[in-house]
Amino acid sequence: MGEVLSQSEIDNLLKALSSGELDVEEMQSNTDRQVKNYDFARPSKFSKEHLRTLEIIFEHYGRLLSTNLPAYLRKAVQVEVMNSEAVIYQEFSNALSNPVLLGVINMSPLKGNAIIELATNLGFCIIDRLLGGAGGTLDKTRDYSEIELSIVERIMNICVNLLREPWKNVIDFTPRLERIDTNPQFSQIIAPSEMVAIVTMNIKIGDVEGLMNVCLPYMSLEPIMDKLNTKYWFSTMQERDENTYTDAIETLISKAQIPIRAVLGKSTISVRDFSELAQGDIIKLGTKLDDELEVYVGNMKKFTALPGTFDEKYAVRLTSVVREE
Repeated sequence: MGEVLSQSEIDNLLKALSSGELDVEEMQSNTDRQVKNYDFARPSKFSKEHLRTLEIIFEHYGRLLSTNLPAYLRKAVQVEVMNSEAVIYQEFSNALSNPVLLGVINMSPLKGNAIIELATNLGFCIIDRLLGGAGGTLDKTRDYSEIELSIVERIMNICVNLLREPWKNVIDFTPRLERIDTNPQFSQIIAPSEMVAIVTMNIKIGDVEGLMNVCLPYMSLEPIMDKLNTKYWFSTMQERDENTYTDAIETLISKAQIPIRAVLGKSTISVRDFSELAQGDIIKLGTKLDDELEVYVGNMKKFTALPGTFDEKYAVRLTSVVREE
């Protein structure tokens, strides 16, 4: 708030104006006016609030990538949102190298397409890792083969499908990977002068580090621009139930495969007897016919059971649970 004048100061100011000591026109001319140039070739369609909301959305997306990709690449993946900016599409396409990995994404029900650009070194790292290598890169950049593109397409599909969850608070859309281009000239999804928002993320797979750029055209986001503000985004966030995470973890654990073995018995023989074993020989075990068997889950003794058959196959019937933690 500006300084409030007292009545005496107001009277002195009016007296000075009436006597001519102060010139009103001179005071107005001395007032500094800050004028900002407006570039009609690059209209400001994305505000700082819009770009900040996009960063929040893709920070959530980065956490999903760092959680899901290690299951396929068998290496630690770190993702960090670097920055977001609004440029014209021509500037984005001119900055692309050749060859390049561009995933063209259908954003139905939104109009138009988005683009995910993956750094070349990350692409070859993913290919090497999925083919059983250590996850290295090439010393010299070259074009991708058809087989390599089909391998990268698998990971790119995973990345595209993960986009759906971070955008739930804004719009429920179903992203779909339409194609992968390696030449930037074939990915003119919009007019060169159209505005786009670029979100840059730094991805580190093991020791290999590179950038992923997500290009979002204003034309596609225009119907939901009112929702791209932090106030709306946080107000529509659904409260996460802790039981949801518990159920999800239990579901994943229940699908895990673990080895189970039932031990019929144990015996000790000499190396000489072992070397002379032949078909039809009998080895005496340390258990009786009616003794219960020990059932191991992994290397832990967990059950006791009786032997038998089921559906013409050998089987055991559990008789008790061994409570050993």
